Amino acid sequence: MKKQRPVNLDLTTIKLPSAGKASILHRVTGVAMFFAMLFVIWAWATSLHSEDGFNQVVQLMQGFFGKFIAIGTLSALTYHILGGLRHLVMDMGYWEELESGNTSANVTIGLWIVLTIVIGVVLW
Repeated sequence: MKKQRPVNLDLTTIKLPSAGKASILHRVTGVAMFFAMLFVIWAWATSLHSEDGFNQVVQLMQGFFGKFIAIGTLSALTYHILGGLRHLVMDMGYWEELESGNTSANVTIGLWIVLTIVIGVVLW
């Protein structure tokens, strides 16, 4: 049986509520943390291998690339924790309505932006 329903392939026309954006961002930061852990594990293993490896990692982390990776990793971790806490509260039965869900999503995203700026200022 073939269903005749409209298919919208232009994703730019879809208007997601804040709660939907927050949920997608939570998933994206989880994937970003997975890939960031590849760098973290490499840096950790290299720094523990020898004194030269440690100095190499220190030099890398003091450069632009290292700081960029560190800020990105901590930013993803920060949002993932905030989003996870928001989801835990929703699992307990709170913030499940449309208005409160969107408000909690906006607060989570706003707090994440502020904390990312603080992390960037501290690490730079």
